[in-house]
Amino acid sequence: MTTSQQAIRIAVVGHTNAGKTSLLRTLTRRANFGEVSQRPGTTRHVESVDLEVNGQPAVRFFDTPGLEDAVALREHLAGLDPQATPPERIRLFLQGPEAHGMFEQEAKVLRTMLEIDAAFLVIDVREPVLPKFRDEIELLNSCARPVMPVLNFVRDAASREAAWRELLSAYGLHVQVSFDAAAPFVGAERELYNDLSTLLRDQRELLRNVVDALTAEAAERRRAACARIAGLLIDGAALRRSMTAEEFADTTRRKAFVAALQKEVFDKAQRCTDDMLALYGFRQDDAGEAPLPLIEGRWALDFFSPEAMKEAGLRLGKGAVIGAAVGVVADLAVAGISLGTGAAVGGAIGGAVSQGWGPFGRKLANKLRNVHELTVEDGVLFALVAWQLKLARALERRGHAATGRIAAESSATQDAPTRATAAAVRAARPARSHPEWESTGVATRSFWRPAPQRDALAADIAHTLLNAFET
Repeated sequence: MTTSQQAIRIAVVGHTNAGKTSLLRTLTRRANFGEVSQRPGTTRHVESVDLEVNGQPAVRFFDTPGLEDAVALREHLAGLDPQATPPERIRLFLQGPEAHGMFEQEAKVLRTMLEIDAAFLVIDVREPVLPKFRDEIELLNSCARPVMPVLNFVRDAASREAAWRELLSAYGLHVQVSFDAAAPFVGAERELYNDLSTLLRDQRELLRNVVDALTAEAAERRRAACARIAGLLIDGAALRRSMTAEEFADTTRRKAFVAALQKEVFDKAQRCTDDMLALYGFRQDDAGEAPLPLIEGRWALDFFSPEAMKEAGLRLGKGAVIGAAVGVVADLAVAGISLGTGAAVGGAIGGAVSQGWGPFGRKLANKLRNVHELTVEDGVLFALVAWQLKLARALERRGHAATGRIAAESSATQDAPTRATAAAVRAARPARSHPEWESTGVATRSFWRPAPQRDALAADIAHTLLNAFET
């Protein structure tokens, strides 16, 4: 967008509690914009928010209060100068005392309508098509601005979409868009702006730039998500902790050591989850509660618990539950941890992900040094990746208007693709020979610099993970 171009001004209008603020949260990816609730009349003032392209405002949205008494206002307007045009009657009304009294909310909406380029009329299609909605449409049309209906909640079982489309067409509003602000359709934004360009012909180039920018941003978010998951996978594969044979022989000390390692893995997964939420513009408390009290909230999972895996629905290609596979390869009844004295685990999860001879390359050397090394099993790495992919895919399908907490996808319908996950875990094997590739925690992350080989491996893994989004 050039500096000479002005941002397109769009008023978001509609009946009280139709989802206007919700739509804006999704279009601007600002989960904190305005207040979203089931209470009517939540928005009481006109608020603006910009959608930027290349650092400049491309679209300026105006969130308006709900129309509350359009029927009475239409009757009032009918008593004004009969020779005036509809927009002139609106201006006469705005100059009168009623605009600051009983029709104050409607006045805020209509005053904004006279100052914008177009309007999105947000409609909750679950509502019955009542006469008051006809008056609202006529009021908005009186402002002589292009109005494009945005049909919200169309996927709800109570949807009356067909009846609404018929009514809107009867009032000349033939360009209509279906858009669920809580769970948008794939490509819904692109369709929204493409249809808007039919109403704003002089702004077609700018709207095309908006569509191109949104498409590029979505692709970049997806690539960044895969890169972050790849980093987590390499961290898990490279993680290696040593303990002496004397420490290992002490059951209490061994259990404490293993618990500390498991906590490290939890923390790495949690940091990845937090980064993913921030990447997609969501708040940390949007995610569901953790299965374990160890890490409250924010899409955590006990990656070392077979039962938790079963409940989460993480499954392998042939239907075997990943948690069961982790339990099979567990050494010394320590789920998910490979010990230097443990057995080989090749083929433990059906050949899809296999570690071959052992989880680390220095097994014999460590025996000679009387040292035991603990690493993370491939089955756990598989679960780490699958879980983060589930989250990323859920975030791509979630609108910023959604008020419910992010829940795990149904294992019956939206399992993270097994093939890409297994390929990524296999690709991460070189990291097992490079413990120095493990990144440090948040507090000291700035002092750690990844090796070029790690960066190259992460890029390859991220490319593999992109395939998981194609299904």
